[in-house]
Amino acid sequence: MPRINSLPSLALMRSFEAAARHESYTMAAEELGVTQSAVSRQVRELEAAIGVTLFRRIGRAVRLSKAGRALRDELTGDLERLSGTINRAIAAGDGASLLTMAVLPTFATRWLVPRLPDFKARHPGIELDLHSYTTPFSLEERRMDLAIHFGQSDWPGAQLRRLFPENLVVISAPVLLRHHRLETDTQTFDLPLLHLTSRPDLWSRYHSQLGLDRGAVFPGMRFDQFSMLIVAAVAGLGAAILPSYLIEEELTSGVLTEIGQITNTTNSAYYIATPTGQKNGAVQVFAEWISKQARARR
Repeated sequence: MPRINSLPSLALMRSFEAAARHESYTMAAEELGVTQSAVSRQVRELEAAIGVTLFRRIGRAVRLSKAGRALRDELTGDLERLSGTINRAIAAGDGASLLTMAVLPTFATRWLVPRLPDFKARHPGIELDLHSYTTPFSLEERRMDLAIHFGQSDWPGAQLRRLFPENLVVISAPVLLRHHRLETDTQTFDLPLLHLTSRPDLWSRYHSQLGLDRGAVFPGMRFDQFSMLIVAAVAGLGAAILPSYLIEEELTSGVLTEIGQITNTTNSAYYIATPTGQKNGAVQVFAEWISKQARARR
């Protein structure tokens, strides 16, 4: 098997990784702040350097070749590990500790990040490096110090520390309730209903909890992100079922009103996941802090 004598430049690999992730030179160029032609040129240079075709053109679109998919799957993790190594060196030069963590995007933006000023004030010597993810991965391979996990206690190769269960609430904007007076819980189903595509059974579960037909199907707008669902609910487009931690500010301010709760029958919860056998003092400090934050919300 032929081998290359020197590694291609980091710029070439970054351009390919972005183009491979999006399967689009245009979107990669927007992400990297360069022109589409620059991305295309750098991908061609990388192909020439390693001697394989990474993309195939289909009409005006580009699609990864088999070699391109294999390189993308490995290179994304390699670049993240390299970034972590450099950031650790920078933190060490400043006398700080670096804590690299993977976080669920909506959990981070709606619950964790607003609380981080408290952590930074208490622990100024710990720098944080946050990465978003949506599916479990190998913490050791990605060189992550910890991850925030939602689901069952089942992340292979990781130790899990439980934070809190998910508390699902039925909510609506007050403007919607002014036009639909609810005298019983079952009248909630007279409202327009908003759905999360990854959890299509939530309204059916609530229907069943009220002693009604479990198998009922409900029309309504559908969203693939909690963040969009929250904005839609605030705008009065319909009632929604959301984890209460995501909408603490909206519930406190009265922008959204709780009109029901769903019993948690899945045993799903939020956890801190850390690599088995890890010894990192900053992880323990962060774990203690976030556990206190979790207890305070109950």
